[in-house]
Amino acid sequence: MNILVVGANGNVAKQAIKELSKSDHKAVAMIRDDKQTESLMDAGADRVVIADLEENIDHAFDGIDAVIFAAGSGGHTGADKTILIDMWGAMKAVDAAKKHKVDRFVLLSSMGTVDPDKSDRIKHYLVAKKIADDHLKQSGLNYTIVRPGTLTDDEALGKIKLEQEIEVRDTTITRADVAKVLAEVVDRVNTYGKTFEILNGDTPINEALDRV
Repeated sequence: MNILVVGANGNVAKQAIKELSKSDHKAVAMIRDDKQTESLMDAGADRVVIADLEENIDHAFDGIDAVIFAAGSGGHTGADKTILIDMWGAMKAVDAAKKHKVDRFVLLSSMGTVDPDKSDRIKHYLVAKKIADDHLKQSGLNYTIVRPGTLTDDEALGKIKLEQEIEVRDTTITRADVAKVLAEVVDRVNTYGKTFEILNGDTPINEALDRV
């Protein structure tokens, strides 16, 4: 499959491209700055496409079979960028996928999105994520929504805790393990129409996904 990775220059997305490069799939890296092309090709992308989530992105979906949306505004931007990228950008990508008959869509979301009212510090972020999640759920696409906890840059453990909603949230998850999950779920029909949270845990990633 030709898999469009949206937000490809991000840490998780770039590692997901590396994981996809080990498979029979071809990763198409969507970036907004062509200066990032070389690093994405080095990471394992088959090709890149230049498109800005704040503008028209329809052309990026030509010839695409599946989407991994891993774009985010980042922790140092304001609520305006969160709305434009994490919410509106994700919704635009869902609509573009439908328009181009791309029926497989994997969305990187966030733990805590079930009920944003439980958070004060990042409530606006969780609301934006929830609206994007709900838009995807209502799209009719074969979706999987992955909601990780707090991300770290530690080495991948290869083991996770996966539940629809994790009650005890006192651990974290590595970006590398999130990337492995994103790359792995694309092929998994058993994850269609599913939303789940993940943290590092004791279950090998493949085994945890088998149980979804």
